[in-house]
Order: sequence, then structure tokens, then C-alpha cells
Amino acid sequence: MDISSDNRNQTTQPKAIVIGAGVGGLAISIRLAIKGYDVKVFERNEGPGGKIGHVVKDGFVFDSGPSLFTEPQNIEELFSLAGEPIEEYFRYRKLPQSCRYFFENGKILNAYADQLAFSKEMETVLGEDPKIVLKYLSIAKNAYKNIGNIFLGHSLHKLKTWLGKGILSAIASTRTRYLTETFHEYNQKYFRSAEAVQIFDRFATYNGSNPFSAPAMLSMISNLEQNEGSYYPEGGMISISSALYALAIRKGVRFYFSTPVQEIVHSKGKVKGIVVKNNLVVADKVISNLDVYYAYRDLLKDESRAENILKRERSSSALIFYWGMKKEFPVLDLHNIFFSRNYEEEFQFIFQKKKIYSDPTIYVNITSKMEKGFCPEGKENWFVMINVPANEGQDWQSVQQVLKQSVINKLNRMMGEDISSCIETEHILDPSGIEERTLSHMGSLYGNSSNSLMSAFLRHPNFVPHIKGVFFTGGSVHPGGGIPLSLKSAKIVDGFC
Repeated sequence: MDISSDNRNQTTQPKAIVIGAGVGGLAISIRLAIKGYDVKVFERNEGPGGKIGHVVKDGFVFDSGPSLFTEPQNIEELFSLAGEPIEEYFRYRKLPQSCRYFFENGKILNAYADQLAFSKEMETVLGEDPKIVLKYLSIAKNAYKNIGNIFLGHSLHKLKTWLGKGILSAIASTRTRYLTETFHEYNQKYFRSAEAVQIFDRFATYNGSNPFSAPAMLSMISNLEQNEGSYYPEGGMISISSALYALAIRKGVRFYFSTPVQEIVHSKGKVKGIVVKNNLVVADKVISNLDVYYAYRDLLKDESRAENILKRERSSSALIFYWGMKKEFPVLDLHNIFFSRNYEEEFQFIFQKKKIYSDPTIYVNITSKMEKGFCPEGKENWFVMINVPANEGQDWQSVQQVLKQSVINKLNRMMGEDISSCIETEHILDPSGIEERTLSHMGSLYGNSSNSLMSAFLRHPNFVPHIKGVFFTGGSVHPGGGIPLSLKSAKIVDGFC
């Protein structure tokens, strides 16, 4: 479609432009189309999805980005608003267990979706009091309900949030310990074993943070997996973006792929539109789903505000090995974690030293456990991810080889097999590649980290305070990174429009 000629087709219908077809961009395009906007989405890549994508190599198919699916109600809501039956676009099922945890001492723990079964497993494997486990999860559930739903589902930068319904309950539910203790300190006071503390400390990585410095408020994150449960989307994670894209098309949203935006145009404190291929495309609203740093630097041409964003600590990044394995491993599940011996030292390397740790925690995701077709019969598709520092110019080519050997040595030791001999094909994605492919500054997966008490309040708002009509969605702004929060950011922006 010719952009310039389409731009001359003037109507009284309000116009909205979305920059970026990631999950947040897709969600806000759907919401605005439902409200009656004429919506155009401009994406520099060849298709939708953002961080969600596929790697296909030698008969193996891998999810390339996010691999955990929680809070399906965020997607269900979009289809309900659109009046479309979700089952015609998207199917998923609840997992019987969220993760399988492996420790160097040989202990293996299954994190069952059923709370009683999980608490019993914690007792049997780790010697934890099941009543304490259930108490912890109950507190996390109440905190998420009373605090999380307010602070994650509304703008923290609007007075009406602080005067709105539920704010008093949120404040009343905020325990002093949430504000005075680190996440690790909080977990230590509930659990006896180092392994149990490590399991719950891990939830800080859901927003790329350090449990040894992040506030205890993050304890509510465990509610997502251990109370609400985790899910598997049929067809893999890419089915999420595919479903949202199909729904957007159904609602009349127009997409322009391989079409990078040059500038967001504004005058006298009000948005005018965007520049694409040297043409002005007018709009009443412009919503950027880019990393907010690039939105300011490249689109709003505001170097000063872009630099201010960099004053905040960036979240961790990842190094991912996509391994086609020539055999199946019955000991592994869909989601698997192999923990490091010294979790605190690992996070010191990531956030303080900005270096790669020699004994990393390893996450292995295997979608072929759930569906056939992702790899040849009798084989498995391994997505192997390690948390690493954000990209600050490290020699990632050298790091890849060193880290690969560390990962293989660790898996050989903990699984009692020669893993390297089973790798049939390989693809690698490091922080520099993440930065280049997704325009996530420094390759950080979640924008800024949450390693301080005020981190949530220091995230950039979902709007530009000095320019009327410009808004932000996605993981680099409030409420944070990951699929559920990106979808919530779109809902927040919808409330402004």
C-alpha cells in the first residue's frame, strides 16, 4: 500500500499510529481499532511479534524469545472486547507443573501446579514445612490481588490512580518487610533449605533483577506460577503473536512491515504524526512500542531525555543456545532449571562485575515435550538460556565459546551424560544480537532493572508528559517487561485514549 496516497484519504475517523508490532503494539492496535480508530502499525522487521519469533534450522524449530506463558486472561480480554471467539485463533492448556528444578547435590524438585502437591514435594525433597509453603503462597496471592493489580494495571504517574478505588487496600496490604528487606532476605525467613530459598529467589529474574538487592515486594511474582499456574500455547509461543496479529487484521488494523519510522512529529506540545519514507503520515495518537531509549533518541530526537533513561540500571540480558539434540531425555520436562552452586556470586558477576559467571544457572525449555513437529522423531529442540550482563561491548564471540563449555560441563555433571555428543545443530543468540534484532538497548530484556525500592516508580510512564498524544507500550516502560506486563501496558495506554 502506498503510504502517501493513503495519507490523503481524509476521514473524520480518529487516526492512531503504532510503531512496532511486538506484543504491546499488537495489543494496543486491537484496543484502539475496537474503539473506532483508524489504526496503522509500522514495523521495521518483516513480520509481527517483536521478541517472540522462531528459529528454524536443520529440521528443528525453536521459540526464539520468551518461553513462559502466564496470565492468559490478558489475551482472553482482547478477544472478549473484540467479540471474537478466542478458540478460533488461539488454544492453550494449563501445565501440571511449572518447572523441574535440578541442584548440584542431586536433588530434583517438581514444582507442581497443585498447591498441596507442591507443598508436599517441598517437604519430601527439601524438608520444608508444607504449612509454611502454603502460607507464603497465600501471602503472595493476596499481595498480587491487592497491590499488584493496582500498581501493575494502572499508571503510577496519574493522580487518579492514587485517588482511585483500591488504593487504600493496596497500601494496607503493603507489609513493612516489602519495603525494608531484599527479596533474598525475605525468602530466607520463610524457608529452611538453601534450595527452597534459591527456587523463590529465582522469581526476581522474571524482570531481569537481582534477588540480593531487589525489594521483597517481588515475592508476589511467585503467585503467577505457583498459584495461577503456567500454560502452554499450542504451536509454541509464536502462536501468541500470530493470534493477536490475526485479530488485529480482523478488526481492520493495517500493517506496514519492513517500514521503519524516521521521526515522531510534534509541534507546540501536540503530536502531528510520523515521518516514513520521507512522507508525513498524520495521526491524532502515536503509540511507540520501541525501547523508550530509542524512541527518545531516534524518533523524538531528544538526546537529553534519552541520556536520562540510561542513568537507571539496565536489566540483565541473555545468551541463548538453540540446540537440536539427536536423542530424547526423559528426565527433562518442558521447563527446567539447573541452579548454580553460589547464586549470590552469580548475580554479583551479572550486575556488579558485568562479567560471565563460570557456574551459571541454566534454563532449558523443550517444546517438543508438548507437541510433535518441532523436530524430527526421537529428537528434541533445546532452548538453553543463561542470564548474562547487558551488552557493554563485551567480546561476545569469545564469551559464547567459554560459556558453551561451562554449560556443557555443568549439564554433563548434573545429568550424568555427554551432552556435547548429542548436539546435532546449533544456533546462538547473544546480547548484541538481541539488541540488533529487537532494538532493546544494550540487549537488556526488561528495560531497567528492579534492583531498588523505587524502581517501579522510576520506570518511564506510558505517556510523554510534554507532548500530548504520544504514548509508550512494551517492556521498557511501566509496568515492566515480559508478555503479561506488555499486555497490561497496552491496557493502560488504552485508558488514556
